[in-house]
Amino acid sequence: MAGADNALPPRTRAVNSPNPQALLQSAQPVMHAFHELAAWLPSWWPISIGASTSLVRLAVAAVLGGAIGLERELKHRPTGLRTVMFICFGSAMFTLLSERLAGEFTGDHTRIAAQIIPGIGFIGGGAILHDKGSVSGLTSAATIFVAAAIGMAAGGGLFETAIFATILALICLVVLGQVESRFNLKPITVSYEVIGTTCEGSDPVLAELNRALEQSGVSMQTVHTDKTGDNHCRVQFTVEAYRSHQDALADRVKRLSSVMTMAHTAISEQD
Repeated sequence: MAGADNALPPRTRAVNSPNPQALLQSAQPVMHAFHELAAWLPSWWPISIGASTSLVRLAVAAVLGGAIGLERELKHRPTGLRTVMFICFGSAMFTLLSERLAGEFTGDHTRIAAQIIPGIGFIGGGAILHDKGSVSGLTSAATIFVAAAIGMAAGGGLFETAIFATILALICLVVLGQVESRFNLKPITVSYEVIGTTCEGSDPVLAELNRALEQSGVSMQTVHTDKTGDNHCRVQFTVEAYRSHQDALADRVKRLSSVMTMAHTAISEQD
């Protein structure tokens, strides 16, 4: 019997392999609870079951849009909490109207919803700012476009798709934003103010500044020259470059012989 026991095969242990659909499946109980709530409405409830389903879709769109808008608000972007929430909520509303107003068998069910995309294009175009060679707001414009798509998905009842897209968008905005800053992948715009040691004119200071900029591989933007109260030359300019290049340029400018003082301030990141 001992030999027979030794001949038994070893017991195997089950290894849990990662499931790519686990994220979507985790959202299904929440959506199931919403459907159960809408189906369990008592008879005294003044809103019909169909209308309650529409309200649930609008509420989900507002919550998902608010989650993305909160990230933009915390970064002090023009497209903040209310803007992104209204875009997502409005897209869901137009999607519902496109389905309900067309009727059950007649009409084009996509006519109203199809106008969301060009309308969002106008709003996104307003979020992009172009100022003297510097372009900003591209990420905010893309966020508006994604928020509208999430609202359309929520308005169409695709809750799992809308939730997954929201989580993916937040990962891109938060995690990838930190990766860009950590590995110096995002250019920033810095304003410099240089006061020269001489009061004869700004040409000697500008000549040395141009040489320092050429060594750093960057160029001036929005150059302005004037004189201080004690008759010293003052040069103000902005430079768009990566953070490491900005640090190297600041060190070079401080060491110039014609520069008495130098101050620099980061204006904005190209987001």
